[in-house]
Amino acid sequence: MGLPVFISTGQSNNPLKRELEQQLVEQLSADPAFDLTLVANLYDLSPAGPALTAMGEVDKEMLVISWFYSRGAHWILDRNGIHGQVGEIELEIENDDEDEQDEDEDQPEEEIYRVIDDRPLPDREIFCLNMKASEQADDFVEEARRIAQLVLNKWIQGNPDPEQLARFQQPVNQQAAAAVPTLETDAARRWYPVIDFSRCTNCMECIDFCLFGVYGVDRAETILVEQPDNCRKGCPACSRVCPENAIVFPQHKSPAIAGAQVDLGGLKIDLSLLFGKPDAADEAARERDEQLVLAGRSPVSNDDAPLEKRQANKPSAPADELDGLLDQLDELA
Repeated sequence: MGLPVFISTGQSNNPLKRELEQQLVEQLSADPAFDLTLVANLYDLSPAGPALTAMGEVDKEMLVISWFYSRGAHWILDRNGIHGQVGEIELEIENDDEDEQDEDEDQPEEEIYRVIDDRPLPDREIFCLNMKASEQADDFVEEARRIAQLVLNKWIQGNPDPEQLARFQQPVNQQAAAAVPTLETDAARRWYPVIDFSRCTNCMECIDFCLFGVYGVDRAETILVEQPDNCRKGCPACSRVCPENAIVFPQHKSPAIAGAQVDLGGLKIDLSLLFGKPDAADEAARERDEQLVLAGRSPVSNDDAPLEKRQANKPSAPADELDGLLDQLDELA
């Protein structure tokens, strides 16, 4: 009995990526601390397919190694009914804005409702490793062993001595170690958003903005991705209009949209966006209109009828720092 580990292969045929995946399979399958399974690209897996079914049958801690940011991978699993606490990862991509984020950590966070507040999670952790974090398989194996030790301590409720470890980790022979289960290798490529409910405030901006029927609400009027395959391939527009960066497109080239950790603590304003250059909302509207035209529909910019917003009757919030800055700019004009 070892820590369940799922390695999710990438979509491309890049030889360096394939080599890293193979090295991980060889090293982890030979280690009795792990029960290894190889699955297709995590993002492409069918909800009722064998890979997600096997992952859904795990009712304890697990480790998922994929080519996605940890946050993106975690919420892909969550939308497929595989729930758990976010496991802490030490091997991550270095952030160029680390100093800026450290400075913001000293600022008190505003208490605000998040959807996850009403979603009790099981008492188990899901650890998600991003294979872009290193080019060396040894780095991932070391991190996997660190995680396995933490999980083992939890499972047997204490700090195991060598004898306990030997009893827990049943030895495996090399022939058995090489027989790694492989599931759903022929998964077709997909494109859809996943919602990070630890950030989502249920503001409904996404369902107001998207015109392709991707979003819906459940019986509690909580936002959800109802028709993921209605999403237009390559379009991340709804992610740009989300005020909390809660909408993730794990395959997108932009780290912030793909699930990289971004800071929401302080007010950061790029003044260049206030002097005639397109901002995120303009970019999102342009992307959405392009997709409407491709689908044979009229772009919103040519439609005189304004979109009905679910939050239209919501009381307006008091002016914030951005409102004040805009007022000052208007006075200078």
